[in-house]
Amino acid sequence: MSIERIGSGPRMSQAVIHGDTVYLAGQVGAPGESVTAQTQAVLASVEALLAQAGSEKSKILSATIWLADMADFAEMNAVWDVWVGGKDAPARATGEAKLATPDYKVEVIVVAARG
Repeated sequence: MSIERIGSGPRMSQAVIHGDTVYLAGQVGAPGESVTAQTQAVLASVEALLAQAGSEKSKILSATIWLADMADFAEMNAVWDVWVGGKDAPARATGEAKLATPDYKVEVIVVAARG
């Protein structure tokens, strides 16, 4: 089975497609923005990458969400819940982690199906 890469660079690809499965790299928003703004930007990036890969948000199988501070859980969920829209919710885990820079507040990693 072939492997297709989207947005490849010397360190990583933004998406990798193997068969009918799409794996996205961790998506982050603009450093320094609010949790709401970063979450909105992240989810827009997820949607755009999934579209490039021939998928869509209703086909997300799992999402791993990293927050720099779990105190931001409710603020992130307020954006997430509107985006998911109450249907086709994926398996999901959320945890707290030190992200690549203190200016990042949210990072989302997604695995989705195609077809």
